[in-house]
Amino acid sequence: MAPEPLAGDPFEALGDAHRRTILRLLSDGEGSVQEIADALPISRPAVSRHLRVLRDAGLVTARAEGTRRLYRLHDAGVEAVEAYLRQTWGDAVRRFALLADNTTEAGGGGRARGPA
Repeated sequence: MAPEPLAGDPFEALGDAHRRTILRLLSDGEGSVQEIADALPISRPAVSRHLRVLRDAGLVTARAEGTRRLYRLHDAGVEAVEAYLRQTWGDAVRRFALLADNTTEAGGGGRARGPA
């Protein structure tokens, strides 16, 4: 069975500084909306909205504990973003290394020379 598509884009979710801070806070473990709000200069309702975006993007999960919900990083979502970045940056680094290895001073492109 194929996984259900996400309602949100993880990279769009990561575009907001408060959401990135929430992810950093949750990297230490689970947290409630109130605990997260206490660490940020925004309201509880704003934290709830940010958490909804992060959950829709597959970056956090929530579980009920009594009357409150505890949020934590969603390993699969975070790993998917990490894998995408490794592949993308890895390809770019390999292309740059190939270009640098194939560039000669005689060709005019030359590698940068340090101070003599």
